[in-house]
Amino acid sequence: MQDIEVIADPAAAVVALDPVRARLLAELHEPASAATLATRVGLTRQKVNYHLRQLETHGLVEVAGTRTWGGLTERLLVATAAGYIVAPEPLGRRDPAREDNRLSAAYLISLAARVVRDVGTLARRASGQNKRLPVYGLDTEIRFATPADRAAFADELTTAITRLAQKYHDEQAPDGRWQRLMLALHPRPVAAPEEPA
Repeated sequence: MQDIEVIADPAAAVVALDPVRARLLAELHEPASAATLATRVGLTRQKVNYHLRQLETHGLVEVAGTRTWGGLTERLLVATAAGYIVAPEPLGRRDPAREDNRLSAAYLISLAARVVRDVGTLARRASGQNKRLPVYGLDTEIRFATPADRAAFADELTTAITRLAQKYHDEQAPDGRWQRLMLALHPRPVAAPEEPA
């Protein structure tokens, strides 16, 4: 089972976003039969079977085994991933290169969508080949005293990243591997009153 699976197919996204099917996916972190799931979610076994067939058709669940009891053979299904993210394609694709304003929210959102799309595709390929995908992520929070400090930080960061990229970039390396670096700076969402900050 993958940690996260990115759903790029529009039909699979529609299937996964159905509330009943989303609930079944959440229940299938461990193998279960349609009868077991029916009891958990309060639906008939026939309705659960219908939804499971839809999920299976789109590769979101798979057969984990079978068990026989009372003369019947029951299939045990399991989710193909611990969690799912819908890629930007089913909702329309926006190319960051077409954005005029690199300081706009639209540009940052299109960059984030590209990361989901690209890394999701690469992770699927790596998993299929039993390989590890070489990635790196960094997440931190900064509290700026003033907007001027934020602007100065952005300028210094741009200079530092440009220097690092120039230092390690080798256009002529025969076995060199291209990597993409994306950096985002945005306000931290304010927690709702009932949520911890």
